[in-house]
Amino acid sequence: MVIAPIAPRRLAFLAFISLLAQGNAIAQPAAGPTAAVIAEVDKVFARWDSTSLPGCTVGVSRDGRPFLARAYGMADLEHGVANRPDSVIEAGSVSKQFTAAAVLLLVQQGKVALDDPARKYIPEIPDYGTPLTVRHLLTHTSGLRDWGSIEAIVGWPRTSRAYTHAHVLDIVSRQRSLNFPPGSAYSYSNTGYNLAAILVSRVSGKSFADFTREMLFEPLGMTRTSWRDDFTRVVPDRSIAYDVGASGAVSMDMPFENVHGNGGLLTTVSDLLRWNENAVHAKVGGRGLVDLQRETMRLTNGEKIEYAFGLRISSWRGVPEVAHSGSTAGYRAWLGQYPTKQISVAVLCNAANAPATGLGHQVADLFLDLKNPAPVADPGVTVAESGLREVAGLYRDRRRNDVVAVEFKDGALRIEGAGVLRPVSKDAFQAGGARLDLERDAGGSVRGMRVASGGEVIAFDRVQPASPTAAELAPLAGEYTSDEAELTLRVTVEDGRLVIHRRPDTRIVLSPTFADGFAGELGGVLFLRGPKGLVTGMSVSVDRVWDLRFTRAPITGKR
Repeated sequence: MVIAPIAPRRLAFLAFISLLAQGNAIAQPAAGPTAAVIAEVDKVFARWDSTSLPGCTVGVSRDGRPFLARAYGMADLEHGVANRPDSVIEAGSVSKQFTAAAVLLLVQQGKVALDDPARKYIPEIPDYGTPLTVRHLLTHTSGLRDWGSIEAIVGWPRTSRAYTHAHVLDIVSRQRSLNFPPGSAYSYSNTGYNLAAILVSRVSGKSFADFTREMLFEPLGMTRTSWRDDFTRVVPDRSIAYDVGASGAVSMDMPFENVHGNGGLLTTVSDLLRWNENAVHAKVGGRGLVDLQRETMRLTNGEKIEYAFGLRISSWRGVPEVAHSGSTAGYRAWLGQYPTKQISVAVLCNAANAPATGLGHQVADLFLDLKNPAPVADPGVTVAESGLREVAGLYRDRRRNDVVAVEFKDGALRIEGAGVLRPVSKDAFQAGGARLDLERDAGGSVRGMRVASGGEVIAFDRVQPASPTAAELAPLAGEYTSDEAELTLRVTVEDGRLVIHRRPDTRIVLSPTFADGFAGELGGVLFLRGPKGLVTGMSVSVDRVWDLRFTRAPITGKR
C-alpha cells in the first residue's frame, strides 16, 4: 500500500488503523485508499486544512468496512490542538436518528405504540382535541411549535441560556395552538425529539443517556459516543465549536444547554460509520428496526414526504441515499449512506461556515462510481414575455405571514432563494429541485402558486405590495402580549416607520409587505383587526412557528 506523505498534525489514515486496533472496529479494514484518493479527499477539505482555523473530520466505510478517516483544521485554537480523526464533535440533528431508534426499540419491546397518543407518556402536552401521536413526534408532522423558535422570538434563542428539558416541557405546556392538525403537514420541529427523549426515559425508567448507551452505543462498539446532557461535563478530545465571520474573525460558538435528543450527540466519524453499518448487519434491533426506521411518513392527504424516523430517504445523483444533516451552535455535521453502493460517509465540523452536507456529497462522489448521465433534452417550452410578466409579483405563504417576490428580469422570471424559473409549461416552472405551479382564478388571472420541494408543498396567495404612510401606521401602535411566549412587545411609529421594542433594549424596524403585513428581524408580522376594523392583536410567524398570537392591550387616555 502506498500512501503519500502526510502532515503529522493530521495523523490521517495510519492513526485511524491504530484506533481500530483498540477493539472497537466495525470490521477488519478494507484495503486502504491510494495516495490519489487521499489527495482527492484532501482537496475537498483544503479550505479547512489550517493551523489557524477550525475544520472538519471525515470518515468513509466501504463494503461494510472502515476505509478512510481524515482530519483538518484545529480542535482548540486557544491551546493549539489540531483536529484528529477520533476528535469528538457534536453531530447536531444527525442525533435524531438515534433518538428515533431508541423509541423504536421500545416499540419492539411492546412498551410503546407509534400510534399511541403522545399525551399518554407526556401529559404536559396540551389536549388539542385531535390525535397527536408518537409517530407524529418522530416525523415532524405533529404540528407542535419548535420551542427554540418561540424563545428566539422572545429574545433568548437556543444556546443563549442553559435550557433543560424542564424548560421544554414548560414552553410546550403553554402553547394553545398547533402549526397545523397533526399529520396534515410537515414542519421541522426539535420539540418532537426533545419530547421523544423524555418519553424514552419515562418508559424505560432510565435516563435517556443510559438507555441509549446500553441499547445502542455499547452493542455497536460506539465507545466514543455520549450525549451533551450536561454541557459542563469535561469530554476528552472534544473539539471546540467556532463561528468564522466573513472578515475571517473567529469566535467561540458552543451549545451551552442541556437539551438533547433533538441534537447533542457527542461522537466521532468512526462511531457514526459503526452506526451506519448496523443498517447492513442489523446487530441492534434486527432487520425489523432498520426497515421500520426507513419508512417515510404519509400525510393525511395521501402525500408521501422524504422524512422517515430521524432520516431523510431520497437520492443523490440518481443513487438512493439515506442521510441527515446537523447544525448546533458552531458545529456542522452530515451522515449519509448509499445502500446500493455499500458506501457510507460521515462529516463532522467544528466550524460554523463549513457546509457539511456539500462536503459529504463531494466525498461521496469520489466513491460512488457515478457515470455521467446522458444529457436531458430541453423540453423547449417557450412562454411569451407577457405570460412571464403576469406572474411577477408578491406572494404570501398561506401558512404564515412570510412573502416571496417573483420578478421579471433579463428576460426571465426569478424567485428569491431559488434562482431562475425555467418554464415547463405555461403554468409550471422549475428552479433547481423545486417546482412551481400557478393557480388562476375563474377569469384566468394568477391568484397564487404552489411550490413543491423535498416532498413538501407550500401554497402562496398573490398579494398587493403595501406602502403605508405614517398616519396609516399610527393605529397599529400599542402594547401586545402573548401568554404563550410570556412576552410583551411595544409597537411605535418612529420617523414614518413601524418599530417593535423588546425588553431590555432590542429595537426591531419593520418593513411593510402587504396590507397590515410586515417583515423584520422578529419574523413575519401581521396585525389583526376586529369586525369594526380596529386593531385587536398581532400574529408573528417564523419558519417553525406559524401563527403566534399577541393580544393588544386596551388603549387608555389620549393618543
